[in-house]
Amino acid sequence: MSALTPLRQIKSYVIRQGRISRAQQEALTELFAYYASKQTAKTSFEQLFSTSQELVVEIGFGMGAALLQHAQQYPHLNFIGIEVHPPGIGTLLNLIHKHHLNNLHIIQGDATLALEQQCPDQSLARVNIFFPDPWPKQRHHKRRLLQPEFVRLLTQKLKPQGYIHLATDWADYAHHIERVFAQAPNLKKTSIERGDRPQTKFEQKGLAQGHRVFDFIYTKTN
Repeated sequence: MSALTPLRQIKSYVIRQGRISRAQQEALTELFAYYASKQTAKTSFEQLFSTSQELVVEIGFGMGAALLQHAQQYPHLNFIGIEVHPPGIGTLLNLIHKHHLNNLHIIQGDATLALEQQCPDQSLARVNIFFPDPWPKQRHHKRRLLQPEFVRLLTQKLKPQGYIHLATDWADYAHHIERVFAQAPNLKKTSIERGDRPQTKFEQKGLAQGHRVFDFIYTKTN
């Protein structure tokens, strides 16, 4: 794992004190130690699994529907989901336990720090970022996750020919993504199709409201 200059960007999330159900709270209490961990520099991503398989990371998995489907669909891959919000973590913990998955691990914490401290360079086969907070107001655009510094970090962690799959239902954020990724010298846009990305209830709700969904896949060229 190389020494990185830590990114000190403005946080792209705000931890809100939303409602948490009894089932979610019980999962956080009883299952967290088995299927999840706090963000820490002491444990690398590979050490989180008992099997040595290619690694896929999903950043900001929400309630975990897409991540769960991918882990079930690809048992030959190891999946890491990074999230800060307890309700979504609790929901996914219950689903991991219900389906007896051993190729999916949750990290609760800041994705930038987790990547900097726990992820060796050129170790990821894929990174998924589906429907990140668009921070639609102009004065909040600086909070958007997908900034040039963060994209450079993602590129550093990808294997050659590894890729980043992005999705958003905000046209302005889609344009922002294209501008930011156009500055990344080692990434090439290889698809604008949904591919194997599961369609979640969140997405279905947006489509019903007339939202257009934009998908982008950028592949590391070397």
